Amino acid sequence: MKPLVQPFFHADSNTWSYVLREPDGPAAAVIDAVLDFDPKAARTSTTSAQQLLDFVGEHGLQVQWILETHAHADHFSAGHWLKSQWPQARLAIGEGIRKVQKTFRPIFNLDEHFPVDGSQFDHLFADGESFRIGALDARVVGVPGHTPDSSAYLIGDALFTGDSLFMPDGGTARCDFPGGDARTLYRSIHRLFDDLPDETRVFVCHDYGPGGREMACETTIGAQKRDNIHVRDGVGEDDFVAMREARDATLAMPALILPAVQTNIRAGALPPPEDNGIRYLKIPLDRF
Repeated sequence: MKPLVQPFFHADSNTWSYVLREPDGPAAAVIDAVLDFDPKAARTSTTSAQQLLDFVGEHGLQVQWILETHAHADHFSAGHWLKSQWPQARLAIGEGIRKVQKTFRPIFNLDEHFPVDGSQFDHLFADGESFRIGALDARVVGVPGHTPDSSAYLIGDALFTGDSLFMPDGGTARCDFPGGDARTLYRSIHRLFDDLPDETRVFVCHDYGPGGREMACETTIGAQKRDNIHVRDGVGEDDFVAMREARDATLAMPALILPAVQTNIRAGALPPPEDNGIRYLKIPLDRF
């Protein structure tokens, strides 16, 4: 069955979010929703997430799942806020989030009351786990490499890859974050190439419009295998690793990695308010 997919672009972070729904029913899922954040004023807002909320309401959809492909480093997740709007929906991520939480709890000096078992989410997916969105069959494909918790979601003929693959002219995700590994990413991507038909639709989480082209979000497995500038057919594992590690060494850290990660390991919930009623984000100095 072929799901209907509505993309939403968040220009500040170059992020694509999606509402996916049954072709002949109300069941839906939301993937990689963004909470707006103004780093100069340290102010959050729900303008972008409201667009998804409005779309769901206008089409009479019933959101069953709020899906995260990983704990993002370049934007805040709106998963927690959307869960408050759709309490019946299950907020889910891959079970590798436990490794990410264990890595970052000491970096942000979160106390022992911050659990690192993924319990901030309603559900942690195992690699290969199947689930349903109404009449749509869905399956989780673990794609670690960019991060330990990276998961792709294969729903009908549509694959949502998170940051692991960009559009073919954008290549692949960086692997120099804590827990990342270029060799692992290569093998994750080739698992997709080997297991999925060429006509499988691929929906990416980010696009930066290389060469000034218009922003895009949809390609295919076949196009990736033929044209991806980093990992197309014929590029060997060692060559990919050498390229990826050399490229990553030139990249600046994402502007929002420190505030975003400490929020996203909480499933998008902001830190609890302190005794003056104000919430605070921590910035570890000289750590990265």
